[in-house]
Amino acid sequence: MKVTVDQDTCVASGQCVMAAEDVFDQRDEDGIAVVLEPEPSPERAADVRQAAAVCPALAIAVQE
Repeated sequence: MKVTVDQDTCVASGQCVMAAEDVFDQRDEDGIAVVLEPEPSPERAADVRQAAAVCPALAIAVQE
């Protein structure tokens, strides 16, 4: 699994961090999402998929 965030599309809602805090964080200056773990472990896959599903801007891409 590979995860990316389109930072130009991100609206800084923080939903991804709530769903998968080990994989996502937000920049201090503007709240835009950043990926901490671009290739998360299989144990985190469900949380990453949930984060992508709840992103209001659909800024998270997950490649299986």
